[in-house]
Formats: sequence, C-alpha cells, structure tokens
Amino acid sequence: MTDLFSSLSLGEIRLSNRIVMSSLTRNRAGEGNVPTDLMAEYYRQRATAGLILTEATPICPEGHGYPRTPGIHSPEQVEGWKKVTKSVHDAGGKIAVQLWHVGRISHPELQPGGILPVAPSAVRPSGQAVTYTGMHDYVTPRALEISEIPGLVSAYVRAAGNAMEAGFDGLEIHAGNGYLLDQFLRSSTNRRMDAYGGSIENRARLLLEVLDAVCAEAGSGRVGVRLSPVTTFNDIADEHPQETFEQVVDALNPMNLAFLDILQGTGGAPKEEWVPFDYERLRDIYKGKLILNNGYDFASATQAVKSGKADAIAFGRMMLANPDLVERFKKGAALNQPDYGRLYVGEEKGYTDYPFLQA
Repeated sequence: MTDLFSSLSLGEIRLSNRIVMSSLTRNRAGEGNVPTDLMAEYYRQRATAGLILTEATPICPEGHGYPRTPGIHSPEQVEGWKKVTKSVHDAGGKIAVQLWHVGRISHPELQPGGILPVAPSAVRPSGQAVTYTGMHDYVTPRALEISEIPGLVSAYVRAAGNAMEAGFDGLEIHAGNGYLLDQFLRSSTNRRMDAYGGSIENRARLLLEVLDAVCAEAGSGRVGVRLSPVTTFNDIADEHPQETFEQVVDALNPMNLAFLDILQGTGGAPKEEWVPFDYERLRDIYKGKLILNNGYDFASATQAVKSGKADAIAFGRMMLANPDLVERFKKGAALNQPDYGRLYVGEEKGYTDYPFLQA
C-alpha cells in the first residue's frame, strides 16, 4: 500500500518514507558562513524523515542575502557540511542541499566589497533587507550582463561539485520564492529584451541551462528543483502564472530529474487566500516524481499520496518543531508547536531543544 510510510526512489535517492523535511532558513551558521556542530545536531535529530532538504545554501559570495546563512562555495564550508552529512547518514537518513542565489533580495552590506546585488533587470523590490546592522530598504539591483551568465552557471556547477564532495545524497536547485532563478522566470522582475527575457521560453532559459550543467556535474538522478508558481514572497508576480509554469514544467521532463518540489499557495497565507492555480494540471504534465509542499497535515498529506497527486509531501514548520515527526505521525501523537520568536535567532533555543516523544 502506498502511504506516507512507504518507501520511494527519487532518482538515485532511496527514501525509507515519503515525509520530506522542507528547506528552512535558520540563520545559525558560524563565522565565514560555515556550517557548525550545532547545525549537524539539528539535522541529525530529523534524520528519520525520508529526505532532508537543507536550508537554502548560497552558491557564491554574491548569492547571500541574509546574515549567517551557510554557503557551499569555500573549502571551510564544504568541511562544515561534511560534518552535517555524516551526522545524518550515521543516523540512517538522507540529505540533499538546496542551492541558492538570492539575486536582488540582498543589500550591499551583505555583498562582497559592498557591490550592488544582481538581478535579471534593474527593478527594486519593495520591503527591507535583514543585515548585520539591522533592517535596510532594498536597493535597485544591477541587471546581469549577458556575458556574465556563463559565469553564473559555472558557480552553480562548482557548488554542485562541492555538494558531492561534502557527501550529500542529492541537491535541489532553488528556483522559487522570489530569488534569482525565479526572478528570471517571472514577468514582474524580468524586463530583459535579450535571449533571457520576453517569452516564457527565454525567461526559462537560465533555469534550464543551470539544470543541464548541474545534472552533468552531479547526475540527473540526484538533482531536483523547487518552483513556487504563485507565491508573492519577495515582491514577485507573473502576469500569466498558469501558462508560464505549465511550459516550465513541461520543459523539465526530458531532463529525468530526481524530483520536482512545488510550493503551493502564497507562503504563510491561509488556503482561502491563495492565488487560484491548477496544481493538478502540473501533476498531469510532469512525468517524474513530485513533492508537494505547504499547508499539509497528516490527513491531507496521506490523501495526496494515496490519490497520486504527489509522490511525497514536504513539511516545514511541523518538522522544525517535531524532529521525530515520522514517529508522531505513526502514533497519532500530539505535536509540538514552533517557537516563532526563535526561528532565526537563539542558537540551540528553538532549534535543537524541541522535545522528543520519549522525553
């Protein structure tokens, strides 16, 4: 019987169950944005998930947009991640790193040498950046020159190679939530008139080039991608999201990726406020393994897997507050509630101190 507790293969990654830990930014990296022993313990605690997707992890110094986010572009960061992957593997788990470039969702204070953040077009987002000196209004980014794009693709390839060196079971390309690759996909942020702007085909070109190159480096059976078709997070939108993302998802089929991870809805908004979108149409189009994400509980997740709407379900806040979520689901046990005041601060508080059932 197919349910949340049945095994699953996502390409070359074999999962013991279909409960996935969603990518969750936690801002606990050490000096130099190096993963710490505390981070290794955090992920080890959650190793009973079928697959852990790490917090979003910048591929290069210019990819950072928040304080204390662990990178995967320096030797010290790779060594730090080796401790994380070993801790998860020793506990019997599987872990994939989410590769990230924030694009315009940054600030010169977070950029090497105080340079401007880059984006597909020079369109300033509304809102404020979180920096080491407090909140600051976003700045108008610099539009990437077309001559710079091969270097950007190469940065993803180097990060993918670093991920394999660090011992990850796979990787996920972050192309959602209003960050750089999503900025290229969406009409509100991509105003380019060259081969990377205008038509849906052109706006999807960078994502597909990144995926092709990363698959060549790591193997397509270990590569997934995150999309978020209608999220408005980070001041982003698309004029025709259904058409855009149907075409993007169809273009993924020949790549034989390990999985497609779709964030449904608009972030933390209740379902009744979600922008209308036909996710089942994407299920019909996509021929590979599909992970759905956002707003699921045990009952709705079970129904989605049993009905074939998804192959696995990713849980964010539930997994954050319940490191033993798999066991709690099996036993129908009560769930811990997240400590929202310590999502991004507190070191071990609200991070590794959530109680387990046996406690």
